[in-house]
Amino acid sequence: MSETPANPPEPALNSVPSPVPGPVPAPPAPAGHGRWIAAGAAVLAALAAAAVVLAWNTQQRLKSLEAELVKRQQDSGSQATEARTLARQAELTARESAAKLALLEARVAETSMQRTQLEDLIQSLARSRDEGVLVEVEAALRVAVQQAAITGSAEPLVQTLKQADERLARFNQPRLERVRLALAQDLERTRSAGVTEVTVLTVRLDDVIRQVDELPLLSAPERRSPARSSEPAAPAAPASAASGAGLAGLIGERWASLGAVFWQEVKNLVRVTRIDQPEAMLVAPEQAFFLRENLKLRLLNARLALLSRQFDTAQSDLREAQAALDKYFDRSSRRVVVAGELLRGVAGQARLVNVPRPDATLAAIATTMATAGSPR
Repeated sequence: MSETPANPPEPALNSVPSPVPGPVPAPPAPAGHGRWIAAGAAVLAALAAAAVVLAWNTQQRLKSLEAELVKRQQDSGSQATEARTLARQAELTARESAAKLALLEARVAETSMQRTQLEDLIQSLARSRDEGVLVEVEAALRVAVQQAAITGSAEPLVQTLKQADERLARFNQPRLERVRLALAQDLERTRSAGVTEVTVLTVRLDDVIRQVDELPLLSAPERRSPARSSEPAAPAAPASAASGAGLAGLIGERWASLGAVFWQEVKNLVRVTRIDQPEAMLVAPEQAFFLRENLKLRLLNARLALLSRQFDTAQSDLREAQAALDKYFDRSSRRVVVAGELLRGVAGQARLVNVPRPDATLAAIATTMATAGSPR
């Protein structure tokens, strides 16, 4: 779209249209104009040569750039190939690492499970060991109670309680402290209890049984030895006096000695004794043997009753033996007095005293075993 000029030229006034001119011949070229053309042509030639040189140089640079680009492209391709190879290797390594990690995790889980099982097994073994020890201690205490009941002595129970405490002390387990405290309480209670020592009582009865054959009866008292003169014997006369005494003095001394012995025998034939029980004096010599044997049997029955822990029967036999001893035997004899004191001492100590049972220890053992057996 063309623009209209703002101020068109005004036509000249009173102008006469000129005729159309014909072709005008070219003026002749000046002489210096050819030189300018030649110079321009030279310049153009130089510019063309420079352009050709520049184009050739540019083409060389392009070729070098193209070679460089090709080289770099080749290097990039080799690097890309190497990178892909490394990527594949890294991927394989990552897969192997993942597989190894999964295997390690599986082994760690298996090891943790085995460790848990091992800890449970150790705890179970520890509990089983403690329970086994408690079962053995309980069995030993029950056997000791039976032995104490049979023998009538608290010594077996005391020894068993001591051994059980020492055995539990070697384990040094906190859960066994309750049992040790109960053991200490039962041990103190057993020691402080006054228990009848049956062994000592049977020994005393054996002594009395051995002395029965030597005890004097009222019907046949022991023959006392003749009284000896308390006056010292006359010193031997000097040889001169003995030679002067003569045969008559010697015969007189002999007869005096025989007379003293005879008079002593006569005095022993007659004896005055107070008799509280006349039937004791009527025991014949042949009945004395059976009397002593019956007393022995009575004492043996009392001994068996003590060993059997039948104190009522033992007391009855001891009372009858004491009555027979007081009735038929000479109480003025020291041996009879000693035997009677032994029998009275045995009768005073032969009483029923139960050995304390270790109930506290047995209860503590049962509680500990129940706690160990309950699930946690």
